[in-house]
Amino acid sequence: MSRLIFSAMVLIACQLLPVDTLAGEEAAGLVPADIKQGIDTGDTAWMLVSTALVMLMTPGLAIFYAGMARKKNVLGTIMQSFFILCLISVLWVLWGYSLAFGPDSGGIIGNLKYLVLNNVGIEPNGTIPHLVFMMFQGMFAVITAALITGAVAERIKFSAVVLFSILWATFVYAPLCHWVWGGGWMQKLGVLDFAGGLVVHISAGISSLVAAVVIGKRRGYPKEYMPPHNLGLTMIGMGLLWFGWFGFNAGSALAANGIAANAFVTTNTAAATAALTWVFIEWLHRGKPTTLGAMSGAVAGLGTITPASGFVSVGSALIIGMAAGALCYWAVSVLKQRLGYDDSLDVFGIHGVGGTLGTLAVGLFASVGAAGLFYGNPPQLLKQAVAVSVTIVFTALATYIILKLIDAVIGLRVSTEEEIEGLDLSQHGETGYVL
Repeated sequence: MSRLIFSAMVLIACQLLPVDTLAGEEAAGLVPADIKQGIDTGDTAWMLVSTALVMLMTPGLAIFYAGMARKKNVLGTIMQSFFILCLISVLWVLWGYSLAFGPDSGGIIGNLKYLVLNNVGIEPNGTIPHLVFMMFQGMFAVITAALITGAVAERIKFSAVVLFSILWATFVYAPLCHWVWGGGWMQKLGVLDFAGGLVVHISAGISSLVAAVVIGKRRGYPKEYMPPHNLGLTMIGMGLLWFGWFGFNAGSALAANGIAANAFVTTNTAAATAALTWVFIEWLHRGKPTTLGAMSGAVAGLGTITPASGFVSVGSALIIGMAAGALCYWAVSVLKQRLGYDDSLDVFGIHGVGGTLGTLAVGLFASVGAAGLFYGNPPQLLKQAVAVSVTIVFTALATYIILKLIDAVIGLRVSTEEEIEGLDLSQHGETGYVL
């Protein structure tokens, strides 16, 4: 039965691809005929809601990760994401936004014009207040840093998480964000990243892999069985993530328009398709469809469609979702075991691999407001490939240096005794459950 359903999905997607093309934004009715000037109340309302949706993703991530951790680490896992929400929110106001979106300096970094939000107020930034744009982008910085904690769950010091988040957001996230969205060299080159394939998913995924290798495996891994302690909790977090992702992707249109509507639909379509694909492959491979597999597939689809969501049509989103479910399943179930690294919650296998796939898919399937290889613009794929390669190398090297510096100063890992006891007690002096 699972073989038949999966085969039917492939056939449907293949039938949709030839009629996928959209003759530009105006012809598709996705862009207003005249560009609005000044603050628009509808756009502002949508972006306020989108910002709140993206903010909710980080508590959702905390719950999602916590359910997959062991019982003795549930609060420690939640605390890492929640504290990062507070920490990066302040850092973004102080200097992060200025480095990412301040006036360009040599295509590499923003200057300090917006330091402590100087010169950032209610004046228009496009059709929304500048402060709203700043806040929306700040929520992206928050969840990107929080994603990385999943790779080193259950063995990293809380103090190391704090210091790493500050340094990584400053020296990795802010420059990369400027390159892609803030007027930097990738944006000038014509690289397309609608909502964060490069800036969020590849950067977090590659940093997670580096962190997992530098910090080392959990005590007892892989011989000791370390199952998720509460998949019901993880499902609640998954629901919050999926809900918030509509703000993440559709909000990246920065307006309440047809592009936002397109991103909204492609996001949901890719997530659902990837979840189905993951489950059917798992069913064939392991004999049973799992709840964790369904959730992992959905996140893979969401991460993979992110860079493409505003640039591709629904038919392409189906194909991207199927590719995401299949490739990310292989990365988590096969590649991870072959290479032997301990990425505790599979951040690299899902976000790193999915973000790379999605960013390259833009170069193939873009048909809304831009064109990819399949729609007459082969150079776009090359631009995407260059951006992916540079992002991987830059992120890996910078993260490695930051981790080694922290290890030399305060250390990265908890002691063996603290790891056995669990992060809840050893790092925070409390427990998630009363026995």
